[in-house]
Amino acid sequence: MYLVIVYATTDGQTRKIARFAADRLAATGHSVELLDAQDTEGLDLARFDGAVLAGSLHAGGYQKSLARFATDQAAALALMPTLFLAVSLSAAGNDPDDWAGLRRCLAEFEADTGWTPGRVEHVAGAFRFSEYDFFRAWAMRRIADQKGEQVDPGKDKEYTDWAALVLTLDGWVAGLSPRVSPRVKGGAA
Repeated sequence: MYLVIVYATTDGQTRKIARFAADRLAATGHSVELLDAQDTEGLDLARFDGAVLAGSLHAGGYQKSLARFATDQAAALALMPTLFLAVSLSAAGNDPDDWAGLRRCLAEFEADTGWTPGRVEHVAGAFRFSEYDFFRAWAMRRIADQKGEQVDPGKDKEYTDWAALVLTLDGWVAGLSPRVSPRVKGGAA
């Protein structure tokens, strides 16, 4: 299979998740192209058997570059198997209000972009204090405190369940079928 992973990241955790996904899929025999959503101009999705999009939720929305890609490629994405890795800190918990918020943000993303993922997997993110400025670190400590989380402001804290992500990727790719290329008239395919 020839797969593309398009991601957008704010603090780096989604990039780490996308790279992990690319490594896992390549290790299981697939060809993978990994692209930052900002670097996808002119990308022809018809070359791929499936697409994984990954973005993180911040302040109620996913990155603009990922939304722009999904909007621009909605028709092509609709013709292929897709997996959306929706990264957030809320996915680390079991709070019903948080999960309702995740579903609402996903529905808004789908409505805004015109793209409905074939499969969505909510992936827990991380506190990336090494990436935050003073004000963002303060805000993230406050959020952690409100959720009863103990964080050391000088250290990152990761919630991503890598084993669960392996199962998600393996399960998704197991259901894919390679695209059949049309034969060229008068010659070999």
